[in-house]
Amino acid sequence: MKDQEEFYKKLKTQLQETSMWPAAYLYKFIVPTDTSKIRQIEQIFDNLGAVIQTKQSKNGKYTSVSINVRMKDPDDVIYKYKEIAANVEGVISL
Repeated sequence: MKDQEEFYKKLKTQLQETSMWPAAYLYKFIVPTDTSKIRQIEQIFDNLGAVIQTKQSKNGKYTSVSINVRMKDPDDVIYKYKEIAANVEGVISL
């Protein structure tokens, strides 16, 4: 848990230093190929005008989900990462 907080703290600093907010942000996730998990991710970004692309791995076991969306500030970006981690089992954030 401490490592995760460190990660988010570092990410927030990087986002503040590298972008003018609001800004477009590209999320990337890997999930086991399961339409309900992919749908969960899509629903978390619903009504934000997100452009969502999915691509299955070669063997079909996993699906990468890329979400390009305009976010208000670094705190919003991190909030979505935490929301995904708390609600989508087996997700890997890249």
